[in-house]
Amino acid sequence: MERLERELERGPLAHGWPDQRWTLARIKTLIGRLFHVSYTIEGTWLLLKRHGWSWQQPARRSVERDDDAVELWKKEVWPQVKDRRRPGARGSPSRTRPGSR
Repeated sequence: MERLERELERGPLAHGWPDQRWTLARIKTLIGRLFHVSYTIEGTWLLLKRHGWSWQQPARRSVERDDDAVELWKKEVWPQVKDRRRPGARGSPSRTRPGSR
């Protein structure tokens, strides 16, 4: 665990990721690379939690965040994506019984 903690302290950039966010998926991959052991995401979280780690949210927004682009996406793209949902229909969702729809 000490070695893993040292490597986590070095940061994601030192291990080839493009930003400074540690995610459970990245830590899982790092554990696999360092120790040749495969964990699930849930197992990775339990391991970290057992050793006193906790999840954190950023205290501030990312410097790279483009609020204008986010607003544009919400106005132009999201309504198109949202409208593509299929309406609910009665019947069986099973593909083997198409006549029951």
